[in-house]
Amino acid sequence: MASGEPKAKRAKRLEKEEPESPTKKTPTKLSPNSLFGMGNPLLDICAVVDKDLLDKYSLKADDQILAEDKHKALFDEMVKKFKVEYHAGGATQNSIKIAQWMIQEPHKVGTFFGCIGKDEFGKKLKQKAEEAHIDAQYYEQDEEPTGTCAACITGANRSLVANLAAANCYKKDKHLDLEENWKLVEKAKVYYIAGFFLTVSLESILKVAKHASENNKLFCLNLSAPFICQFFKDNLMQVMPYVDVLFGNETEAATFGKEQDFETTDVLEIAKKAQALPKVNKKRKRIVVFTQGKDGTIMAHEDKAETIPVLEIDPKDIVDTNGAGDAFVGGFLSELVQDKALDQCVRAGHYAANVVIRRAGCTFPEKPDFN
Repeated sequence: MASGEPKAKRAKRLEKEEPESPTKKTPTKLSPNSLFGMGNPLLDICAVVDKDLLDKYSLKADDQILAEDKHKALFDEMVKKFKVEYHAGGATQNSIKIAQWMIQEPHKVGTFFGCIGKDEFGKKLKQKAEEAHIDAQYYEQDEEPTGTCAACITGANRSLVANLAAANCYKKDKHLDLEENWKLVEKAKVYYIAGFFLTVSLESILKVAKHASENNKLFCLNLSAPFICQFFKDNLMQVMPYVDVLFGNETEAATFGKEQDFETTDVLEIAKKAQALPKVNKKRKRIVVFTQGKDGTIMAHEDKAETIPVLEIDPKDIVDTNGAGDAFVGGFLSELVQDKALDQCVRAGHYAANVVIRRAGCTFPEKPDFN
């Protein structure tokens, strides 16, 4: 039973509606633009660095933060001192790309909206999106350069420092509201936005979330980082009533639980309590999915919460855990958009994450080997 809901009240609610269960549907044939993502497109600058660099810029070994003035020199220093690799990134865009890779055909099942600059990095992002066969419709402006994200890797840890720049300039009225763009939104049946975008355009998120809710489509959100749960709590909780699938990892779940006064540090209990938060579309019960690195993934759905073991991997085969969370979501979404059972969605998520952590950046081989 969902935590904190009296039996009598729940029985009454169930009389009113029988929630739809993604576990009971038959798989559907996909058409382009079925999966919609909106977020911060960033060019990742990845490098294996030393502890001295982390200390110099007051970075934790495993964290995600927004760049402040004191971090501005970090990007140049990484390029000068370490062997860097450039990858098209940004959490939501990564997940849409992974979902498209898992699906393969048709191309452009995944749509992505975000803001970039009219510069070389912007061109690089457009090229990478094309190579990944996603339908990226960027809002291009020339006031700010394309955003970047420094991924400072030490061992199995990574510290992410995002300089949003252009990504921070996304405007609902200049892009999302345009008829040709909104048509792409309407074509989708599953929507995914990382919590990071809550710092950029709450009104854009709410417009998409309300559309999904009113049309009984699936709206998915990621907690994304502890700082989102702490410092953007009001924005997060304005969107939460529209969330059908909530993603996060164990650290984000713990912070979310603390900020919501759930009075527990148990991730399974936090998942159940998050599932029971108020929801607008009563035809669907919320699904909560919390990954825990090498420990099992927790999923609360219907009236049960379970832990699903991840695929085993030899620690020496792990190259970079940077894209693991994004890859998990991408794998999950690739099955969800085909109306597959939830356990299959989790299996696909585990598979995609297992592939990505063996490589640098959120990258993947030409074809998946998942069945």
